[in-house]
Amino acid sequence: MATAAPEIVREWLSANAQPIADTDPGYTGADLDPLIDRLGAATVVGLGESTRFSRQIYGLQERIFRALVGRHGFRELAIQDSARSGERWDEYVRNGAGDPETVLAGSWRPWRTTETVAALEWIRAFNQTHPDDPVRVFGVQPPSAEPADYDVVLDYVRRVAPDRLAAFEAHLAPIRTAHQVDEHVQRHQGIHPGRPFAEHARDAFALLETLPTTMEYEEAHTRARLILDFHENSVAGQGGFARDERIAGERVIDRQGATGAKIVYWDGIAHTAALGAQLGAARFRGTGAYLRDEFGAGYASVALGFHHGDLGMAVAPDPLPDLMDAALGAVDLPAYYVDLHADAPEAVDHWRRGPAKARVISGIYDPAEDAGANIALASLADAFDVLVHVRETSPVHWLPIDDQ
Repeated sequence: MATAAPEIVREWLSANAQPIADTDPGYTGADLDPLIDRLGAATVVGLGESTRFSRQIYGLQERIFRALVGRHGFRELAIQDSARSGERWDEYVRNGAGDPETVLAGSWRPWRTTETVAALEWIRAFNQTHPDDPVRVFGVQPPSAEPADYDVVLDYVRRVAPDRLAAFEAHLAPIRTAHQVDEHVQRHQGIHPGRPFAEHARDAFALLETLPTTMEYEEAHTRARLILDFHENSVAGQGGFARDERIAGERVIDRQGATGAKIVYWDGIAHTAALGAQLGAARFRGTGAYLRDEFGAGYASVALGFHHGDLGMAVAPDPLPDLMDAALGAVDLPAYYVDLHADAPEAVDHWRRGPAKARVISGIYDPAEDAGANIALASLADAFDVLVHVRETSPVHWLPIDDQ
C-alpha cells in the first residue's frame, strides 16, 4: 500500500526539482531543455495527464510536444480517439481540410477545447513550412460511431419503412447524446434518461435487420453496427473504466513500424503508464504497458499532474497524504519536473520503486469522494520516467456544444 512520503523523499524532490517557467504552449524558454533532450532520445513518448480539465497541464503537454517536433524530429501524434477522428485531424494538419472547430465536432468530447484548436493550428502551420516532412496524426482506437451515423440509419428507415421511423428514433435519439456527454457522466450528473444505451442500440440494430435490404442497406447496417459497438464498448457499457488496451498499443506499435517515425502519444496517465494500474477493484492494462514491452527504454512515460485548483466542473482540494501528488506538492514551486531515474539515496529509491497512488480526475469527479479519485501502481518508477507537477490549475476553455 502506498503511504505518505518520508521527509527524505520530500528533500530529494526539492533538491532535484527542475523549475518550469511557463505553462503556456507558446513559451520557448530554456527551462525544459534538459527534459526535452532526455525525452528526445526515445522512439515513443507518452504524455499522460491526471485530468483533461486543466489548462496548465494541457499547456505543458503541448509545450513538450512542440519542442519534440522542433528539436528531435518527432513526426507522429497519437491521440485517444477513434481512427475516423484521427483521420480528420490528419487531413486538416496536412492539407488544411476544413477548420479546427469542424474537425473537432466529431471528436471525443474532451478534445473539443480552444486549447486543442491551438494545437491543430500550430501543427498545420508547422506542416506548411515543412511540406516534405510533415507531422501526422492518428487515433489509437478502432473506427467508432459518430453523430452523422445515426442520420444515415434514420434516413434509410425513412426511405424504406417510414412507418417504423418513430420506433428507431425512440432508440437512437436518447443514445446519440452520449457523443456530447458520455453516458457514465450523464448518470453521474443525474441527466441520464434511464435505460442503458447499449440496450437501445441492440434493439435498433435488431429492428434494422428486419427491414427490406435495398442497395443502401449495407451502408445503414455498417453504421448501425458502429453505433452498437460504440455503446457496448463505452465505460457505461462495460460497467467501468478497467480494460485491456492491447489493440491501442498494437496500433501505435504498427504505426511506428510502418513509418519509422518518432511518436508522441497523448492520453490519461492510466493509459500512458508503462505498467498496469489498479482502478478500485479492477485491473487496467493501458497502452503504455504494451509500448514498454515493445520498445523498452525507447518508450518514455511522463505523468503530468497537479496539486489543487479549479477544473471548471469542480474544484479539487489538496491531495490526500498518501498520493504521490501530495509529496510533489511539498516542493515550493508553481510548476516543475523531476526525473525519477536521477541519482538518489537508498530510502528514496525504495520509495520510487515501491507502490504508489496517483490522482486521476475524470468527468465523474466529485470532491466529496476525492479519496477514490486515483489509480494504484505497483511501482512509481516503473510506471513513469518523469513527473511534471503544477501547483494550481485552472479550467480549459470548451468549444460550444452543438445540438447533434
